[in-house]
Amino acid sequence: MGNTYSLSRWLSAVVFAVLVTFALACRAQDSAPADSGAPVTVQSQDDDWHGPDHEWRHKHHRGDKAIVTIGHDSHLAAGETADSVVSIMGSSTAEGDVADAVVSIFGNTRVSGTVGDAAVAVFGNTYVDGKVRGDVVAVFGNVELGPEAEVGHVVAVGGVTKRDPQSTVHGGVENVGFGAALGDFTGLRTWFERALLLGRPLAFGDHLLWVWIVAASFLALYVLLAVAFPGGIERCARTFADYPAHSILTAIAGALLAPIVMILLCVTVIGIPVVPFFAMALVGATLFGKAALLAWIGQRILAPLRGSATTHPALGVLIAGIIVTFIYLVPILGSIVFNILGVLGFGAALYAAILTFRSSRNADAAATSTDTKDSSTSNPAAEPPMTTASTEQTATPHAQPASTPPANISATLPRAGFWLRMGALIIDVLIVGIVLGILHHGGHFELLALAIYGAAMWKLKRTTLGGIVCGIAVVRVDEREIDWATAIVRALACFLSLVVAGLGFLWIAFDDNKQAWHDKIAGTVVVRVPKGISLL
Repeated sequence: MGNTYSLSRWLSAVVFAVLVTFALACRAQDSAPADSGAPVTVQSQDDDWHGPDHEWRHKHHRGDKAIVTIGHDSHLAAGETADSVVSIMGSSTAEGDVADAVVSIFGNTRVSGTVGDAAVAVFGNTYVDGKVRGDVVAVFGNVELGPEAEVGHVVAVGGVTKRDPQSTVHGGVENVGFGAALGDFTGLRTWFERALLLGRPLAFGDHLLWVWIVAASFLALYVLLAVAFPGGIERCARTFADYPAHSILTAIAGALLAPIVMILLCVTVIGIPVVPFFAMALVGATLFGKAALLAWIGQRILAPLRGSATTHPALGVLIAGIIVTFIYLVPILGSIVFNILGVLGFGAALYAAILTFRSSRNADAAATSTDTKDSSTSNPAAEPPMTTASTEQTATPHAQPASTPPANISATLPRAGFWLRMGALIIDVLIVGIVLGILHHGGHFELLALAIYGAAMWKLKRTTLGGIVCGIAVVRVDEREIDWATAIVRALACFLSLVVAGLGFLWIAFDDNKQAWHDKIAGTVVVRVPKGISLL
């Protein structure tokens, strides 16, 4: 019975905090200018008071205003009145009379005056040394009552309650959750303010040592994975290097299918015990894939220094992990790199598992085929007689030669580097932009027009106007002529190379074969054409 009561109080406090957060955020959006952190006075629209509580509020409500701040602290001085005092990502202090509530979200709430409804802190502490007619709540924080405190009910979710012996509590006191095990959440609030709000996972400052401990722990985990499973890390990294676009698509498909699989497991009831293991498998795949990406990045960084010497995956993880950790300190870029590594790591690990399963199945099929062939060889009657037509076909294997590009432009030529290809792309972008400008079409169609232009030029000339200027051409890896299907697939795959922060194009600078993601998808390479060979 006691556990049920505690659970109900905990749920009530959480729901109350969520509702207050949503209501105050909407109110702040309607009332406060976006570029101002100063307190804002808002005329109250609720003049119809009923019941003893409302009569009390009406009696003490003379200021008819609400103090709402975003990113700053709110303060109501002694002798002043307000409808409510609210701080979002700041602390609220009320020394005067407040008709409704005093609320802080990612901040501390301090009351030494009179409050008609409630004093709430979400991810912060609540201190009361005055009168609060309603509840005193701290969600992921502590509640402290001074000697002059007179309150209704007290709830501390994920924190503890400290009471002065002279304080008065008319209701009950509930400490729900972790209690003193986690203490206050000053470090979490500091991380939210100095790191998360600036778009970065890490930051320096007081109360942020725990963030660096967490980061160091994960880096140590990645190094241990590379030490324990060097072959798997290498295979996963090689899969990502060879199939980056496939890894991206696999990550997207996996992210979309994972919730559906969990729902189906829960619906079947029997599959409910599998859900935790399935979730752990997804997390494990992400961690393993991220370690593989760090190993690949580190190996690429150390390659010019070590020459032909092989770098152990663990060393690559350590070097890349240190570099990435410093990148995490950069606002905006830190969050982008953090999320990209997580997504790409998950996709690389999942696609490597798919390729491993596929190769294993093909090996089993090949073994079965070999056994069948041996059985047929041992029984000559089972072999069909060779006809004259088949003999002639075998004797003339080149009766229908495939269409191939001229021998002087082939995939054996030197590859075009990143800057040369970017120069050609810039020329093409300018040409398409000028043509669209002449035709009075806006920039909304420039990417589509550029894709159509590229596909047509690759099919007809194996290059674009920018490619002609820079002396580069697109050829297929299998030396066959570029058909419409290849050209269109390559053009559409360019959008995939662009959408992931342009990483598909940057891949040219790091890939051994100088292939972008769209090259790998279409099976093409870009080569430098020798002087004297016309591309027109």
